[in-house]
Amino acid sequence: MSDGDLGMPVLDNHLHLDPRHARGVEAVKDFARVGGTHLLVVNKPSWHLGVEAVEPEDFRAVFEETLDAVADATEALPGRAWPVLGVHPGLISRLVDERGFSPEEARDLMRGGLEVAAEFVADGRALALKSGRPHYDVSDAVWGASNAVTKHAFELGAERDCAVQLHTEASEDLTELAEWAEARGLPARKVVKHYASGRLRGPTPSVMSEKDRLLTAAEAGEPFLMETDFVDDPDKPGMVLGPKTVPRRTRWLLEEGYEAAMRTAHVETPHEVYGIDTEATLDR
Repeated sequence: MSDGDLGMPVLDNHLHLDPRHARGVEAVKDFARVGGTHLLVVNKPSWHLGVEAVEPEDFRAVFEETLDAVADATEALPGRAWPVLGVHPGLISRLVDERGFSPEEARDLMRGGLEVAAEFVADGRALALKSGRPHYDVSDAVWGASNAVTKHAFELGAERDCAVQLHTEASEDLTELAEWAEARGLPARKVVKHYASGRLRGPTPSVMSEKDRLLTAAEAGEPFLMETDFVDDPDKPGMVLGPKTVPRRTRWLLEEGYEAAMRTAHVETPHEVYGIDTEATLDR
């Protein structure tokens, strides 16, 4: 294998790009240079792009900016990129604690933002939705409102027949969330836990690409995805993992004999969860 070709598609399931403030397509070129082929680009939290939403339509500018970044990323890849759009669950704390919203008002605004994101899925411009709940302690009222937002994301995912990526607390058992999705018509396999450890009950894990987590996932023989959660923020250069990580970890796992697991992560699970074909979209 050459440095830039791992002989298979390589997908980073969750990262952010910020061409306006940070590296943008240069990070994508780094990813491609070491063997990366496909990306799922999640919009940055709205307030990071200077959008302090008052009504659901205010999120549209965030989504449009993400689509522009995805188009530029696709030009730099041997495969392609897809957008994942939604409302970061941490927004509820910003709305309630800093902007004077009640939990119910914040809930309604965030659900409305998800409905705008679902429009992009409906017209084929986005692949999936992003939602979830805070990973830190919040009041019962905020927790309840966040769960209501998440349930609405599942309803929209079922309506649009698309996956929902979740930001949640750290856990190896999220069967309750998977059951909420199933009850609303969204298969549990199409619920994706972002920033997952190597094992997870309920949703499909999108495993943070640290060696110990990946070995656990590879040895389990279950569907999983790989991600970096690269934040593309010049003020936080060492935060989370860099854009070269998924290709480099893929190379390492291939060398360790985990070819089947890498096919699971980069070909089979993306097809099962998102309906995408990473092989057919790979330009050799």
